[in-house]
Parts: sequence; C-alpha cells; structure tokens
Amino acid sequence: MPNKKSAERRVRISERNRLYNKAWTSRCKTAVKSVLAAVEAGNSDEAVKSFNIAQSVIDKAVVKGVMHKNTAARRKELMSRRLKTLNA
Repeated sequence: MPNKKSAERRVRISERNRLYNKAWTSRCKTAVKSVLAAVEAGNSDEAVKSFNIAQSVIDKAVVKGVMHKNTAARRKELMSRRLKTLNA
C-alpha cells in the first residue's frame, strides 16, 4: 500500500491505464485473428474487408500510445503476407 497521497493517485492512474491498454490490445488481437481466420477459410472478400478493419484498429492503437509503431508495422506485414498467399 502506498504511504503518500501522490503514490495513491499513481496507483489509481496506472490501474486505469492498464485497463485501457488491455482493452485496446485485446481489440487489436481480435482484429488480427479475424483476418487470419478468413485467410485460413479461403474467403478472399471477407479477408480483405477484415484486413482493412484490422489495419485501422492497429493504427488507432499506435496513435493512442498503446502499441509501438514498429510492432504495428510487423503485425500489418504479417497479415498482408498471409493475404498475398490467399490471392496467389
């Protein structure tokens, strides 16, 4: 337990931020999984649609400071490579 008032505030703020980051991280993972599932199913139209949504979600997470830009680039590249194998 914190002994000072400022430390108590920091505990509250860090918990709030943790929940916010967890929600956005979960949202990103779900979006990526939907793209990969559509690729595995061989559904090209749904995969492209999900890919565009996933890119948007990941970019928003970067803007909000939840995810690093290089991590976002790596995840988007992974999805695009899988999508190219579906079209090839």
